[in-house]
Amino acid sequence: MSLLVVGSIAFDTIETQMGKADSILGGSAIYFSYSASFFKHVNLVGVVGEDFAMEELEFLKARKVGLLGLKVEKGKTFRWHGRYHKDMCGRDTIAVELNTFGSFQPKIPKEYKKSKYVFLANASPQLQQSVLDQIARPKFVVCDTMDYWINNEKKAFLKLIKNIDGLIVNNEEVLQLTGMYHLIGAAREILKWGPKLLIVKKGEHGALLITKKDFFAIPGYPVEVVRDPTGAGDSFAGGMMGYLAQAPDLSFKTIKKALLHGNVIASFTIEDFGLERLKRTASREVKSRYKNLTRMMTV
Repeated sequence: MSLLVVGSIAFDTIETQMGKADSILGGSAIYFSYSASFFKHVNLVGVVGEDFAMEELEFLKARKVGLLGLKVEKGKTFRWHGRYHKDMCGRDTIAVELNTFGSFQPKIPKEYKKSKYVFLANASPQLQQSVLDQIARPKFVVCDTMDYWINNEKKAFLKLIKNIDGLIVNNEEVLQLTGMYHLIGAAREILKWGPKLLIVKKGEHGALLITKKDFFAIPGYPVEVVRDPTGAGDSFAGGMMGYLAQAPDLSFKTIKKALLHGNVIASFTIEDFGLERLKRTASREVKSRYKNLTRMMTV
């Protein structure tokens, strides 16, 4: 079934203990689209500035990513500069230039309005809701967010999550949303507000899948060298949603498999700066790591 992502396209400058990359292509929509394309055709909606060379996206066209929803606006493309801590878990934002993304008002092409699987990448809840308002009866909607929106637009965020199926957050955001101090109890509280499932990102420690009745924990894939964690969360989401969009059902078992595939895709992303490792990843490598991960989890 059709898969749609609405998110950012950016030029990232990234500093880690392994080096520095200047003004490389990034953004949630880019990482998600490439990751999802291992499993399913995906359509992208995003915005860039006049400084953006369309040749930058030839590698997505080669993966059959739909770009009808890509809009070019006057001004510059979104730019982000971040510096990671030595342990790669935390980072400091050095500079953010929202540019065209700051005033982005997504217009969903008519060809995409019947999308059944929708991923709302990290953005303001008003923008995410405006996307949902343009989609005719989606089957499965997943939303990503961050502490900024929870702090500054909580009312709009709580309204949004009544209309989605899955929410992706981290530990701190779960507790921040509820004011509670126990992760599982806080997660189950959020599920009362609308979503059918909650996915809690735990970085190198994997992720949790929580529903009203079930619970599933997956470890992080054991990567020997981490060069750049940027885009890992969006790659995880892309792998997960790409797998679901081609799966026969949305059973809890299928969603568990989707999380494992998302985890595997993210494990490639962090092995090099930007999208470089993903571009070198073959489908056979994805299948091999998936087998390794399932074997790791078998007693």
